[in-house]
Amino acid sequence: MPDILYRPEAPADAPLIAALTERAFGPGRYAKAAERLREGNDLIPALSFSAWRGEALLGSVRMWPARVGDGVAVFLGPIAVEAEERKHGVGQRLVELACAAATKAGWDSVFLVGDAPYFGRVSFVQAPGIVMPGPVDSRRVLWKPLRDGAVAPEGLARV
Repeated sequence: MPDILYRPEAPADAPLIAALTERAFGPGRYAKAAERLREGNDLIPALSFSAWRGEALLGSVRMWPARVGDGVAVFLGPIAVEAEERKHGVGQRLVELACAAATKAGWDSVFLVGDAPYFGRVSFVQAPGIVMPGPVDSRRVLWKPLRDGAVAPEGLARV
């Protein structure tokens, strides 16, 4: 959609992103294992993107540093898109931008908890070696290498 502006997250965006995330996921998101990787962690604004139409926030994706076993990787999530904007490629474009920025910043890999058919479209695959800090369907833990020779992280994911 050509009238959409995609840009890195700015500090002033945080309240709007929080409200969008609340609409998209509700309060139940706080109980999810993925939330454990965001609690007490520092957002990476340069790798986190938002989609705008004029002054209206349409979508957001956020990235966080995480330790996995003895290594580090970037953790993607949440990704939230306004209900009426879904099915238009906004979410996929946000993920592509975040992963490209992570590659440029020198990260080796990115992982997330999500739907394999959706994220498979942007080259994520199952990551059976990543253990989340709480209950999660292991088939939903996905990984994407960001550079040649990157090895899938293994071990417990933590801040």
